[in-house]
Amino acid sequence: MSKVKVKKYSNFWERNRKSNGYLLRKTVLGWGISICRFILLFGMCFLILQPIFNKISVSFMQETDLYDPTVVSIPQNFTTENYKMAAKVMNYSKGLVNSLVISLTIAIVQITAATLAGYGFARFKFPFKNFWFACVIMGILIPPQVISTSLFLSFRFFDIFGIFKAVTGSAINLRGSVLPYYLLSATCMGLKNGLYIYMIRQFFRNIPKELEEAAYVDGCGTLKTFVKIMLPDAKPILTSCFLFSFVWQWTDGFYSDMFLGNKVLVSTALTRIVDTLGVIISKYSSVQTQVSVAYANCILSTGTLMIILPLIILYLFAQRGFVESLSSSGIKM
Repeated sequence: MSKVKVKKYSNFWERNRKSNGYLLRKTVLGWGISICRFILLFGMCFLILQPIFNKISVSFMQETDLYDPTVVSIPQNFTTENYKMAAKVMNYSKGLVNSLVISLTIAIVQITAATLAGYGFARFKFPFKNFWFACVIMGILIPPQVISTSLFLSFRFFDIFGIFKAVTGSAINLRGSVLPYYLLSATCMGLKNGLYIYMIRQFFRNIPKELEEAAYVDGCGTLKTFVKIMLPDAKPILTSCFLFSFVWQWTDGFYSDMFLGNKVLVSTALTRIVDTLGVIISKYSSVQTQVSVAYANCILSTGTLMIILPLIILYLFAQRGFVESLSSSGIKM
C-alpha cells in the first residue's frame, strides 16, 4: 500500500500563498474578533469596577485631599480614620451582627419554602395549578410598594380570624420585631420569593421523571425521593437562590424600615449615615457644625464599602456553586 506524502510548509507566507490568501484572511479575522471581544469585556468590567475603585480611593483620603484638584485617584494624605468614623456612625459591629443573623435566617426560610413550592409546581398536579402559578408570576411583576399599605395594616393589627381580638380584646402589633419577616418568608410572600419559586420550578422540570419513577420502584416514597434524589441534584440552583436571597435581604431597606423600626441594620444605617454624621460631629465639637458635602460623600462611600465587603467574601466562597448553577440546567448526563 503506497504512502501519500504530504508536503509541509514551515513558512507562514508560503502556506498563505498556497491557500490563495485564505490563511491570512482567517488569521486577521480571528485577531480582529479577539480584539473586539477584549475591548467589549474590558469596557463592561471598567463600567462595573470603576465606581468601586473610586470609592476605595476616596475612602482613604483625608478631607484636605477631597478639595485638592491635584489629587485624582491616589490619596496624598493616606488615612484610615474614615473607616473608624463610618463604623462609629453606623454602629457597625452591632448592625453587622443583626444583619448577618436576620439575612441568614430569612434566606434559609425563604429557600426552604420556595423549594417545596417550586417542586410542587414542577412535579404535581392539583386544582387551579395554573392559576396559582400565575399568582406567583404576578408576585414577581408587582413591586412591594404597591402592597405596602396592606402589609403595614396587616402586621400593625395582626389577627387570625379574629381569635386574638376575641381573647385579648385587641389585635397584636407585630411591627418592631422580626416576626413579620419570617411569616412572609415562610408563606412565600417575602422579598423576591416569587423569583426563587420560578427558578427552582424550571430547574426541577428539566430533571427527567425517570429518576423519580426508578426511586418509586425501589420503594422510596414521595418525601424520601425528594430528599434523597431531587435535592442533591438541585444544589446549584439552591446555592444561587440562597445567594440572591441573602444579598437582597442584606441590602433591603423597604421591609426593614416598615417592620423593624429602630433595630440597627447596616442597610438602614447607611441611609441615615449623613444625618447621623452631622449629629456626632456637633456632639464632639460642642457647637452646631455643618458637615461639608465632600466629606459626607466620603463617609458615605466608606460605609458602602464596609457593607458590600461581607457580600464579596460570601461570593468568593460560594462562586463555584453559583457559576455551576448558571452554566448547567437539569442534571449532567
